[in-house]
Amino acid sequence: MKKLLDYFSIDGAVGGNQEWFKNVVMYIGGCAAATACDCCIYLALHKNMKHLYPFDIDHLTREDYVRFSMRMKPYLKPRVNGVNRTYLFKDGFEKYLPDVGEKHIIIEEMQGTEEAGAAEDFIKKHIDSGFPVPYLMLRHKKECYKDFVWHWFLCYGYEEREDGMWITVATYGEKSTFRLSDLWNTGYEEKGGLIGLKIDR
Repeated sequence: MKKLLDYFSIDGAVGGNQEWFKNVVMYIGGCAAATACDCCIYLALHKNMKHLYPFDIDHLTREDYVRFSMRMKPYLKPRVNGVNRTYLFKDGFEKYLPDVGEKHIIIEEMQGTEEAGAAEDFIKKHIDSGFPVPYLMLRHKKECYKDFVWHWFLCYGYEEREDGMWITVATYGEKSTFRLSDLWNTGYEEKGGLIGLKIDR
């Protein structure tokens, strides 16, 4: 079983890129806002929700993406410990949505304390419904995940293989693929979690 959402690119990058941000605070800690921006662009492109993106959705540019991030900043602003809880992302995004006229998106949370199997089911359910999944990872024992520590990124695909489920994620304008159970079981008590989006009509 394999599912990969039709993701978008901007100036050759996979999704947006936090490293484009000119604002120093956003450059260092704007991953939650960037993830929310990427969600909005995806939904504008594929769910006919053009009101979520304030610029030309048919001509995505790096400059507009940076401008968009600054509009998202007040809702998911970087802070001392970062947007380090799923409810902080949920609360911030839920304030942005009605401000741009969106009343039908429901946001769900799943905590990193759940088992990896539950995380697989959560990701599959939302991606099968056509929605990318914001993912928060706080810490990890393995050095190979150092670029994803204390970081929000967006999962937009999965593949069930013999050695478990692998997920495809986008961050910093690049695509990466990880075995979910390995990524999920961080080795630390302090966990991140997942955000699920759905539409209530």
